[in-house]
Amino acid sequence: MAKKTGLMLGGSLKSAGITFYQKQGQMIARAAHSSERRSNTRGQFIQRQRMRHTTALWQMLKPCNPMFYGGKSAYARFATLANKLPAVYLPCKGPLAGASLLMPDLPVSDGQLPHIKQHLGEVAGKAALITNLKASDLSCNEKLWLYTAQQHTEGTTPRVSFLQIREVGVEEMVDKDGGLALTGDEFADETKGWALVRVEDAAGTGDRRCSSQTLVTRCRYYEQYTTEEALQQAALSYGGLTN
Repeated sequence: MAKKTGLMLGGSLKSAGITFYQKQGQMIARAAHSSERRSNTRGQFIQRQRMRHTTALWQMLKPCNPMFYGGKSAYARFATLANKLPAVYLPCKGPLAGASLLMPDLPVSDGQLPHIKQHLGEVAGKAALITNLKASDLSCNEKLWLYTAQQHTEGTTPRVSFLQIREVGVEEMVDKDGGLALTGDEFADETKGWALVRVEDAAGTGDRRCSSQTLVTRCRYYEQYTTEEALQQAALSYGGLTN
């Protein structure tokens, strides 16, 4: 039944684009849809593009049950960290609209255990993921998890997928200048990225702790979408920038 407010407010008025609301005891009518163009300044557009990509990245990482603590939710904490990444500019429609791009420093975990510094290099002529971690740094309850991500295409849409999360034993690693390193041809792959994460399950509590880590990668595919030209082309697909 329509609510009586001096007028009979039915669906016909709503569908006609009129909205009623009460203010200081009076019933006021206004247009439900504004014809005014949505503001899209350069700063607003950059932030919207950054958050759009953050959401796309999270959708790819979410199936891995990612560990992000200290925020209202795992996603909220991830978004706070990912917001520091460079903005990438993608069009409103087409194959690139749903793209997600592999980038250096993409966060994969956030927690209280000590951070592992890591970078890509070579050990004894072999490609390697080199860290500052020493075997003596690990407690008896700690494990090392290696996250592997890859830039690929699904149809014609670029996507970053998290291919594998596997436990790594200290015995698999070699010593490099006082720190442990993983070696292998895969660490020369310019479409992949990695992060070694410390993980600790508290005995008998079910609680889990981890280190705060981001990906290291040789991949530079994303860079073409960070340029001024990419920004302008993407903005045009949304109707252009406003002053």
